[in-house]
Amino acid sequence: MNKAQLIGALVNNAKLSRRDADVAVNTIFDIIVDQLRQGEKVQIVGFGCFDVRERPARKGRNPMTGESIDIEATRSVAFKPGKSLKDAMEQK
Repeated sequence: MNKAQLIGALVNNAKLSRRDADVAVNTIFDIIVDQLRQGEKVQIVGFGCFDVRERPARKGRNPMTGESIDIEATRSVAFKPGKSLKDAMEQK
C-alpha cells in the first residue's frame, strides 16, 4: 500500500472527502517527522513506536579497492511494533 492507496482507504472507511483524507494523512506524517527530528519518541499504543537511533562514526572498507574509509555518524528511524500489531500478524 502506498500513500495514495492509504488516502483512498481512509476516504472509503471513514467517509471523508479525498481532500480531508489527504490533509489528515499528510498532517499525521508531518507531526511524526517533526517529533522524530526533535529527538522525541513517537509511541502509538497498540500499533508501535518510532524512535531515532544514533549510529556513531566508524571505519569502513571499500569492497572494490579494500581501501579504508571513514563513515560519518548518522541518525535513522527505527520502528518497533506494539503487542496488538504483533498479535494481529499471528492471526490468519
